[in-house]
Amino acid sequence: MPEPALSFIAFVVSLASTAAIHFGDVPDPTSGERTEPNLEGAAQMIEILSLLEAKTKGNLTLEERQLLEQVLYELRLRYVQASAGGKRIVEP
Repeated sequence: MPEPALSFIAFVVSLASTAAIHFGDVPDPTSGERTEPNLEGAAQMIEILSLLEAKTKGNLTLEERQLLEQVLYELRLRYVQASAGGKRIVEP
């Protein structure tokens, strides 16, 4: 059975999920274990999403733009919380 085509929304969610793994908020899909926060890795995912936002400006649907803006807002907020020693988004 062929895999579905990757959509822009799925791509953004994938990058956001990777950031959540770096924050230690969700288990690594490969090992199934939560990792210690890697703020440098999370920051890199935020930078990638920010670059994507800048490079796609004016070329996204309303839904895509809103999702990207919301994801960036939430990840930036989470980064500030994590930098200050805040709790995980998802507690075990």
